[in-house]
Amino acid sequence: MASSFVALQHRNFRLIWIGQLISMAGSMMQSAAILWHVSILVEPAQRGLALGIVGLVRVVPIVTFSLIGGVLADAHDRRRLMLVTQTGMAICAALLAWVAFADVRSVWPVYALAATSAAFVAFDNPARQALIPTLVPTAHLPNAISLMAIVFQAASVIGPALGGLLIGEAGIGWAYACNAVSFAFVIGAVLAMRDISGRAEGGGQRVSVASALDGLRFVFTAPLIRSTMLLDFFATFFASATALLPIFAQDILHVGARGYGVLSAAPSVGSILTSVALVRLIERIERRGPILLWAVAVYGVATILFGFSTNFAITFVCLALTGAADTVSMVIRNLVRQLTTPDRMRGRMTSVNMIFFMGGPQLGELEAGLVANAFGPVASVASGGIGCLVVTALVAATTPQLRHYRSSTQVLASDEGRGDAA
Repeated sequence: MASSFVALQHRNFRLIWIGQLISMAGSMMQSAAILWHVSILVEPAQRGLALGIVGLVRVVPIVTFSLIGGVLADAHDRRRLMLVTQTGMAICAALLAWVAFADVRSVWPVYALAATSAAFVAFDNPARQALIPTLVPTAHLPNAISLMAIVFQAASVIGPALGGLLIGEAGIGWAYACNAVSFAFVIGAVLAMRDISGRAEGGGQRVSVASALDGLRFVFTAPLIRSTMLLDFFATFFASATALLPIFAQDILHVGARGYGVLSAAPSVGSILTSVALVRLIERIERRGPILLWAVAVYGVATILFGFSTNFAITFVCLALTGAADTVSMVIRNLVRQLTTPDRMRGRMTSVNMIFFMGGPQLGELEAGLVANAFGPVASVASGGIGCLVVTALVAATTPQLRHYRSSTQVLASDEGRGDAA
């Protein structure tokens, strides 16, 4: 197999890669559908705040349960944990479809089910992220991470685009229903895996407060891991513009549901093109720390330009640029974390990262909604981009380890991954 796709020669990784592509597309479709659903259930004057609350109800369960999820992922069979969580998320999607088909006019059932689904994510993500490095040899891990980035970005293009079409042509309920079905592909992939235990190597962890504290201690005493998480959190907190896309689509650009679907997919258009390039280039990138910092800075600048744009094409390009910059940042961040974390700690490291990775944008959606309600959507997005630039400069100034990080100086602290060639 071509070197660009070498990780796919391992059967277990190939199964989860395909399953995640389908399932994640459904999840992205649902995320876009929830924002649109909420926007039509509330009065126009309350849209900014109502859309911001979506971020709040998603992030609270993640902050509450993610550390527990990380401990469970390091203590138990990660595959079995995924079977439970994937089934739970499928049930939530099915219930959202029922709410839409029944034309329930209250927004609170949507919030409640979004929160419940996020709670399952808090347990699913540590198990899934910790499992992936054990599916390939360590030498193929950079390629595997780049290929998983393609899954995420491709799903982010397919999901919102299909979601916009389904919402416009068939109704919101069908977007939720399609997502419910999509979880079957990950469940099938996990059940079809072979020659893998699913348990952490060097583990034997106990489910306890002490075990959770060990994970926190590991993260916050590792400068590279700590700085990438802080950068991720604060950059996305200030520059979370996607929550306001329904307002831009409806009131500024006047493009309706289909245009909203296209704009929702725009960041992922840039992301997937960048992800494809990174599959070949990531192992050749030497100055990974400086490139990470510049990528986040570009993300902030593109967000500012998006905020001031009143042209659909320019808005699309700006959003695509945010996606491209974020992908470079995401791949490098994931490499740093996975290559410096032993397998017995991966679930807990991932759970802490999830608080930063998902908490930043979700709380950022609330912040964006509050600022939009007070000063308007343009001021909200533009000020967020400026905040992103300020945070990037502060992290660069205070973390020399990140400024000077090179691929040639990385130290692998993890156990050797396992791959089963087909």
